[in-house]
Amino acid sequence: MNFVFLYATAKDIKEAKSISKNLLEKKLIACSNMFPIESMYLWQGKIKEEKEVVLILKTIRRNVAKVKEEILRIHSYSLLCITEISVNPNEKYAEWLIKTLKNE
Repeated sequence: MNFVFLYATAKDIKEAKSISKNLLEKKLIACSNMFPIESMYLWQGKIKEEKEVVLILKTIRRNVAKVKEEILRIHSYSLLCITEISVNPNEKYAEWLIKTLKNE
């Protein structure tokens, strides 16, 4: 079984919770971590600064495409980064992930 963390950002905690709840209800993710950050990036030739919320979404490889599709469908940003990171969790956590997501 391949385990994946997806990294994405949201404009605020309300949007992050909405995305997380949607994905949890559909059993596309087993867990979501959310924390506030300050981002700096280049946009149309200028340096921008924004407060955002990072989402770390914990799932399995077979759900990744559906998770990305769902985020893109409901997210407020027209351009966003969804990055997948392959992980090797400890055995008990891996078992929990599989058990939690098996009834999708």
